[in-house]
Formats: sequence, structure tokens, C-alpha cells
Amino acid sequence: MTATLIVLLATAALLVWGKIRSDIVALCSLLALVLTGVLTPSEALAGFSNAVVIMIAALFVVGGAISQTGLAGTVSNRLLKLAGNSSYKLFLLVMLVTAFIGTFLSNTGTVALLMPIVASMAVKSNTSASRLLMPMAYASSIGGMMTLIGTPPTLIMHDTLLGAGFEGLQFFTTLPVGLILLVFGVLLLWPLTKILDKKDKRDQVDGKTTVKSPEQLASDYRLIDNLYRIIVQKESPIIGENLSNIDITKRYSLIISEIHVRSLSPLSRSFRTVLPEAGTMLAESDVLYVVGEYENVLRFVEENKLAFVDNEVDEDIERPKFKGKFKFDEIGMAEVVILQNSRFHNRIVKDSQFRSNYNVNILSIQRKDHYIIQDVKDVKMQAGDMLLVQGTWEDIDRLSRLENEVVVIGQPQTEASKITLDHKAPYAAVVLTLMVLAMVFNWLPPVIAVLSAAVLMVLGGCFRTVRDAYRTINWESVVLFAGMMPLATAMEKTGTSAFVTNGIVDLVGSYGPGAVLAGIMMAASTLTMFISNTATAILFAPIALQAALSMNVSPYPFLIGVAVAASMCFASPFATPPNAMVMSAGKYNFMDYVKVGLPLQLFFLVVMILALPIIYPF
Repeated sequence: MTATLIVLLATAALLVWGKIRSDIVALCSLLALVLTGVLTPSEALAGFSNAVVIMIAALFVVGGAISQTGLAGTVSNRLLKLAGNSSYKLFLLVMLVTAFIGTFLSNTGTVALLMPIVASMAVKSNTSASRLLMPMAYASSIGGMMTLIGTPPTLIMHDTLLGAGFEGLQFFTTLPVGLILLVFGVLLLWPLTKILDKKDKRDQVDGKTTVKSPEQLASDYRLIDNLYRIIVQKESPIIGENLSNIDITKRYSLIISEIHVRSLSPLSRSFRTVLPEAGTMLAESDVLYVVGEYENVLRFVEENKLAFVDNEVDEDIERPKFKGKFKFDEIGMAEVVILQNSRFHNRIVKDSQFRSNYNVNILSIQRKDHYIIQDVKDVKMQAGDMLLVQGTWEDIDRLSRLENEVVVIGQPQTEASKITLDHKAPYAAVVLTLMVLAMVFNWLPPVIAVLSAAVLMVLGGCFRTVRDAYRTINWESVVLFAGMMPLATAMEKTGTSAFVTNGIVDLVGSYGPGAVLAGIMMAASTLTMFISNTATAILFAPIALQAALSMNVSPYPFLIGVAVAASMCFASPFATPPNAMVMSAGKYNFMDYVKVGLPLQLFFLVVMILALPIIYPF
């Protein structure tokens, strides 16, 4: 017991100190319990196979798919219309929507569903994400208190009552409790989270980036001014010809940046984007994105019986005005800098082998303040030149990793993750809906429902690569939660939990059931700061039941009080899965939870100690 208490106190102290990452602290706690002989290696590592931990990781993938497909942005746009320009209305909307969904869905699933949407809303409304994500996590726990299925502690209390021969909790037995908590949560969280708003602004200032988006690059290099969309018509002689035979670059001094090819699959979009290669064969209805001087483009169109997609003529420049846009979901753009003493210095673009080695095209060159767009293939590159290259995001990333004589500005894979796969949004919405229904109606165990949804998102193409899906998982949160679970096992195994809780009951038992209820709830609330709410509920349920029976009073206020104390732990990031899930996205540290969550947690305790005997009389 002594070793367990020392590890518990040391773990808490390190988390409060905040100089070491929380997941590393959790792993150190795990190792200390093994090295001191409190736990076996199997017991210490059991957290990594826990269903909740697996579910948290899979929910990150589901949430990533919601963001990557643009579904989060679509939903957030509609919600933003309700909030208008008011940050408080947005906060209120997030709290109410989260609590409502959390009433019928697990708090973990609720946060996974809403986290990407709320983050998107924060960016679009210029509101601090830190000020919304933590309240969202708290609201999901509050919503869980309104029904029997919303949070594990209420189910544990239900089973405890049935096991003791009492009538179990009904579906909405705890609804009054949840409504009271929601009202006070809405009133208190907005002023309490003001400190997070200031913190978020400092992070934004420190985190400014000079990396340009693909849209900015296309604009800066003036591609739009020299870009034309051309469609291959039925009578065109180039149908069935491959690009190497046509030799557009040599004959017309043009560059085909990309081709939109009509898809033959009824399950995909009507067009798909491909990067032109020497062996690419042109077909009817293909749309070519051509870069070059208008006179050369016009000659190419007339000689090959093609047509401009954009027929409207710009009066200022007397040529078709480009109205389309690049599709950066598959084909990306990036800036590349030629280094000093590079082998590319003084080499002509067409001899650079960028195309043959890395499958990327050089579309334009920036030399000091001058942009070279015409006849790029014949330009000699110089050290310091900025090249605008185009290719698949994977090929640009490969260029960045393998070519040591150039520098690719930014991180291609990171930039690719910012481009949404909008055509996959309906599919993601269907998978998400099925996951929610499976959890609400118990068609599948929750962890299986979530894992199935995550796999379907990957197989359905909601991510560009499987590696992108893994990148969405916040491993710090996963390791933190898994690493802290052995502490609960150690406290139960060594009798530490029973020693602490029985001592509290013995201390206040002579002051009546109200005092005992207060003592049990405070002890449960304190313990939940260091172990999971589920573990706390399991430990305290029999103690609360026995305390009520020994005083010959109703066990309902005691057991519901334990459920409230276990579920309403806001002062710790690892007490509940929702708290852990928003930790990284909101850029919170342990003390942020203490500053915001502890006052709310203490207030809720006082309110519930007074309200529970009224709602559920002794």
C-alpha cells in the first residue's frame, strides 16, 4: 500500500508540474508499479488492451475522416448560421448540442463525433478552439448523466442495485440531475474558460507559419492568368493518341498541368484528376488544364479541333477567363528551392529529370521578384530559384525526402491533409450514422462498432493513404489513458482504495446520512482525479450501498451521488476519455484542467450534495 501511495502522489505531482509530457509520466507510473512489485508486467500492460483505449484510438480515426472529407466543415457551417457572430452563442450552441447527443450516445463517442466539427467552427468564426473544446468534453459527461446509457458509472449503479435486490434505475431516472448540472455548467464555464482564450491567443502568435497553401501558390505564380481549360471533342484527331506522340510541349510551348478524366465507375465522381505522363492516352471529354501563352493555346485548340471549357471572354485581355479551380485532393503543388552548389545549378529544366525520377512537373520559376511561366522547359535553373512543382502529394513528399540538393518548403503530407476529399463526405456521413445507431441500439459492442467504422472509413477512401489515418490518432492521449489504468488496479489490489474510502465513511458516519453522502461523494470525486471514473464507480458502489443499508436509508441518493462524483471529474485530463481526447487538440496542460475544471467540480459537488436528498429522498 505504501508503494502505491508514493507512486500515486509522485504521478500527481509530476502532472501538476507539467514539465514532462503527460504520457511519459503515465508510463513512468506504470514502470514504477512493476519495479516495486505491486503489479505484474501483465497487469501493468493490461490497459493497452482495454476496450476503452482501443475505442479512443479508433474514434480518432473516425473523427479524422469526418474532417478529411469536409463533413465537419459542412455541419459547422450550418451550425454557425445559428450562432451568428456571437462567440457566446457559439459556446451555448456547442454545450447544448453536445449534452443532447451525449444523452443517447456515450460521452466518448459524442466527443469523437463533435470534436472535428467544433474545431472547424472555431477556425471559421475566429473563436478560440481552447475555449470550446474543454466545455464540449465536460458537456458530453453532463449529457451522459441524463440517461442510463450515457456514462458507465450509471450502469454500474444500476447493476449494483439489481444485485442487492432493489429496483434498478429507469432510463431517465437521472434526468433531473443532468438538467441541473447542464444549467450551472452553461452559467459557469463561459467565465471560467476566459483564461484559456488568452492562452490560445499566445499559442497562435507563437505558431505563425509562412507555408503557403496550394491555392496561394497558384495565385502567387500567376498560373491562373495563363491557365486554360480545354475539352477534347468527339471529332478531335488526338483521341487515342498518347501525350508523347502529340508532344505538346515542343510543338506548342505549352504545359499540361493536369487532366480531368471521366470516370467509368458509377460509384465514384464523374471526373477524376490525373497527372499527365508520356503514356497518357487522351479520350473524348477529357479536360486538359493547359498553361502557356494564349496565342499558343489558341493554335493548339484550332489545329486539333478542341474547345475551351470557359467560353466567356475577359474584355480586358480578350481571351477566355478561367473559371475552374485546381483539385488539390489528389494532385498537389509545392515550392522547391535550388540550393547553392546544387547539381541543378545551370541545368535546363527539361534535363533536370524531376519528371522521370520523382514524377513531378515544374510549372513555373520565381527568380528574385520575377516569375518565369513561358517556355519553362528551356530555362536554365540557378541556385536560389524557387520552383513551383506539381505532382501527387505522395510524389512531392518523396521528392522532399530523397532529394538532398533541393528543399521543399513546408511539409507536403501536412499540406495534403488540409485538402478535403469532399466527394467522400456522403459516404463518411453514412458510416458515421451507422456507427451511432449501432451504439445507441446495442447492435454491436461499442468498441466493435467504432472499430468497424474506422476500418470502413479507411477502406472507403476517406483518407489518401492508410498512413494519413494513423496520423489522426493522438497517441499522447491513448498512451496517457492506457498508462494510468494500472494505477487503479494497484489501488484496488493493495487495498488502498478501500482503506481511504472506509476511513472517510467511519469519520463522518455519526453525523447522519447527509454527511455520509457528502463524504462518499468527496472521496469519489478526489479519487477520480487519479484513476478512471469507471474504476472509481466500481470501487465506491459497494461502499455507498453498505453505508445506506447500515443507516437503514434509501440507497438511491448514495449510488447516484457516486455516479455524479465519478462522472463529473473535470480537474484531471485522464479521469474520463473525453477529457483526454481534447487535451492535444485544445493544447491544454494539466494545470488548465485544474484552473477550469476544479472550481466547476467543487461547485457541482456542493449543489448535488444539497439537491440529491431532495430529488431522491433518504
